[in-house]
Amino acid sequence: MPQQTPRPETPQSPLRRAPVQRRSAQRLARILDACAEVLEETGYEELTTRAVALRADVPIGSVYRFFPNKRAMAEALARRNLDAYADRITARLTAPSDQPLRWRRAMDVVVDEYLAMKRTVPGFALVEFTVPAPRESRQANYEVADRLRALFAGPLGLDTADERLRTAFLVGVETADALLQLAFRTDPAGDPAIVTETKELLRAYLARYLDGPGAGEG
Repeated sequence: MPQQTPRPETPQSPLRRAPVQRRSAQRLARILDACAEVLEETGYEELTTRAVALRADVPIGSVYRFFPNKRAMAEALARRNLDAYADRITARLTAPSDQPLRWRRAMDVVVDEYLAMKRTVPGFALVEFTVPAPRESRQANYEVADRLRALFAGPLGLDTADERLRTAFLVGVETADALLQLAFRTDPAGDPAIVTETKELLRAYLARYLDGPGAGEG
């Protein structure tokens, strides 16, 4: 029996309370939008709940109604980023096409949509899918890997019970994360040569698990 990949516990929701009315949900969205904008301008260390309340034009109590502190607010923004990332990938992969879906194209979409968010989404460069902290970063990559594997399971015919495949997705995400961070340290827009090499590396590595009959080639 294959050994399972250990993983951190699933984190609890950073929200003190979930919005139940449309008006409350809109206010939460406005707070998170403001959080992203303030992050973009000041960085995480200078982020404050008061600055976010002023930017969102809401009372400070409205922020504390949802979040106990700035960390929880940033974590909620990171989760929204992950949901948006998954939605963008799904939209690309389900768009009408004359060509059958191949896993290599799917992996390119994964990288390209990450690059697009890195370049255009406010605050994403500082808070991608987690707040700046090593332990939470590892947790976030587990969540990203599992989300991607679930997205591709149906279209690519993947076996979600395959523990080796789960580990392979995690290794792929961790590798891509490290290399794409390097790409943006080298060039503020993402060094194209490093991006190209990242895609090549992912294809070569994942081919061991996804090539072959019934293994994702469509």
